[in-house]
Amino acid sequence: MSKKIIRNIYRVVLTVLVTLAILLAFLYGVMAMLVYGPSKTARTEFVLSVRETSAIGFLANMFVSKEEIAKIEEENSIKDTEDITDAGLVNTESLKGSDNIEVVDIKGSSFKGKLMIVDDPSRLFVGTVETFCEGDGAVVADIAARYGAVAGINGGEFVDGITTYTAMPVGLVMVNGEVLNGNDTDTYHVTGISNDNKLVIGNMTKAKAIELGIRDCVSISNTIGPFLIVNGEMQDVSGTGGGLNPRTAIGQTADGKILLLVADGRQITGMGATFADLQDIMAQYGAVNASVMDGGTSTQMYYNGSVINNPYSPTGPRSCPTAFLIK
Repeated sequence: MSKKIIRNIYRVVLTVLVTLAILLAFLYGVMAMLVYGPSKTARTEFVLSVRETSAIGFLANMFVSKEEIAKIEEENSIKDTEDITDAGLVNTESLKGSDNIEVVDIKGSSFKGKLMIVDDPSRLFVGTVETFCEGDGAVVADIAARYGAVAGINGGEFVDGITTYTAMPVGLVMVNGEVLNGNDTDTYHVTGISNDNKLVIGNMTKAKAIELGIRDCVSISNTIGPFLIVNGEMQDVSGTGGGLNPRTAIGQTADGKILLLVADGRQITGMGATFADLQDIMAQYGAVNASVMDGGTSTQMYYNGSVINNPYSPTGPRSCPTAFLIK
């Protein structure tokens, strides 16, 4: 190899390294400005948004102490509740048998998304990967294909952290009345559908879920997937109600319609939605019960053979162990 070629390679490598260093310095400067700048709101949104992101959550710790982070999260959240869905508030008979599905474009100041309105709640069920395991799950489109479902959104929480298993759910999972995950002693943050096709949300044990006649359900911790509306009451929001991120939610109206909601984010078109944003949309469309599913790269809505939102990921939606599907 000639000296000229070696010099050219050296220059290219050096240029790439210098460019990366400049970009990293710029990004660090932007983050520092958000945290230490005059805007307290910008600082709060930065901390909350990155803390809700498993891949870059550590960035908040570079600028803010653990005590400050805990305080920010406490002051900007949706409070949990001990209330459980009152089945008497929902009538599921008037639209039973309808095959109508409507998809509505939604838009907020920092996000765009989709709202799917399903008339017949009996069409809602939970689909899963073939086996829960310490491995990779499946995207919603593939879970839907496994059941022949026409539509769906991503479901509950899964093992995610230093070690990630997208095929291993966290908490209680029930399908067609059968408990697929969960134990007899723990209390779970549950979202499910009952045998009489009513959305049931609340903190409960496996025994309580069975007593309430839940046929299909998933679980997700309150910090990741809070309850938005319970028995017609919007849950208490503190501060901003969370960071700006891609979000997924599910709800039900008083006449039984199922609402499936996704808000895109972490893109040029918008940073994403807060939990309070989801709550407002669900209330606007008449939800009497609503809760949040997993979000971020998991957020995805499938309909008639295609993913119809814009998931945040250059390689497509993240795999999951569970999904809420429409048959």
